[in-house]
Amino acid sequence: MTRIFSGIKPTGHLTLGNYLGAVRQWVEADQKPDDALFCVVDLHALTVDHDPARVRRLSRQAATLLLAAGLSPDRCTLFVQSHVDEHTRLAYLLECTATDGELRRMVQYKEKAAQARGAGAGVRLSLLTYPVLMAADILAYGSEEVPVGEDQRQHVELTRDLAVRFNQRYGHTFTMPRAVHPAVAARVMDLQDPASKMGKSFGEGPGVVFLLDEPEAVRRKVMRAVTDSGDGGVVYDRAGRPGVANLLDILAACTGGDPAALAGGYGGYGALKRDVADAVVEVLRPLRERHAELAADPAAVDRVLREGAARARALARPVVDRAYEAIGLLAP
Repeated sequence: MTRIFSGIKPTGHLTLGNYLGAVRQWVEADQKPDDALFCVVDLHALTVDHDPARVRRLSRQAATLLLAAGLSPDRCTLFVQSHVDEHTRLAYLLECTATDGELRRMVQYKEKAAQARGAGAGVRLSLLTYPVLMAADILAYGSEEVPVGEDQRQHVELTRDLAVRFNQRYGHTFTMPRAVHPAVAARVMDLQDPASKMGKSFGEGPGVVFLLDEPEAVRRKVMRAVTDSGDGGVVYDRAGRPGVANLLDILAACTGGDPAALAGGYGGYGALKRDVADAVVEVLRPLRERHAELAADPAAVDRVLREGAARARALARPVVDRAYEAIGLLAP
């Protein structure tokens, strides 16, 4: 069986983009007994200024939503990153393998560092090195497939580079992972800014549909979505008509259709928006209902996370111990 690893960062409330672009794929195709690991990567949330209580709250909420979406502890391993020490143990070895130049070339680092400097804030060293921690997340488990969004492809490529370099210098230690992407709606865009990804870190942005939004809020956000100027009607053109293309991508992901084919069924934006709103509300309805049930029993969620961390630790420790030996460290 193929070992799969993926994670989600608790920097904000999970969005429709997180669900359609990643979580639903995990539930429907990726979770497999003993060979799929899904992680709330809370350590990655510390790379920028944060409220400790909010990180804890969002970590629990993310885990609860993943269970509500359909991840089953009987079919996969769900855990919190900071509960498994092997992530940070391996990250330092990979920092000793990576170079300053390749980390500074990471697009997300350059963008986020520029934003921080523009706001007059300092740039945390962890923002530069977090792709190495991400590489450790992946390599510690012998992962072969990493379901990620397009914006994370560069980080998986770095992970592959570090694995090759480590294996060549110190002997074969790590399995070579590859990024995999869902065919439709891999990157859901902001309803108000279709040039930007629908991100969970954008507070209460009017273009972001959150998984726990009430149906009325979902409909309001979709009906106010930005479309494109011109009289070309409803056509699927990502480059020329990004607002309409985003709505068609969302509708296709919710209904199982093809976005280009769906475009032919609409003569105007109003009907398209109404159908998108209806589809999103129905997709999120069972998730919201199940989340309410799970949130009422936090002890059960904690038990799932404890058991998941124990399974993850048992898988990662032999790999990380082997890396420690390979790089030249004495066994304790």
